[in-house]
Amino acid sequence: MDDVVGVLTAQIEARFGMGIDHLKAAVTASPTANSDATDIVKWHGMLLESQATLDRAEDALVAALESQPSEEVDDPTMELAHRVNRAVAVRDGRAMVVRWLLDPNAVGKHGLAARMLARFGHRQGPAVPTSPAPRPAIAPQPGRSLAR
Repeated sequence: MDDVVGVLTAQIEARFGMGIDHLKAAVTASPTANSDATDIVKWHGMLLESQATLDRAEDALVAALESQPSEEVDDPTMELAHRVNRAVAVRDGRAMVVRWLLDPNAVGKHGLAARMLARFGHRQGPAVPTSPAPRPAIAPQPGRSLAR
């Protein structure tokens, strides 16, 4: 499955006319110069991480299968197979994002939503609150009722 990463890396290099290492260095030196390059480098890095995770999961599964005394698969080995499936899903999802970023005519890159995003920029904070809401001033203590 390294072919997925290899193909996408080649497409990135062709689009920007430089090797991926040079592109990463350029983005690191000036992250705001080209938002497309910055986004692609970020997602390519995440794609590489997920491919490495997949490779490790596959290696663990192969080792477990080779040590099985019979054709029957035990629960720990089955869990390793599920881990491989999850790693494939993550890697493929990230590959889809990289493909989308590389396609200038992709759905969602034109129209009102794209113009609004370009006009107002990327969101700086989280989309939803990440901390619990404050307790009301008259909140009951655990185990006690408000009625007295």
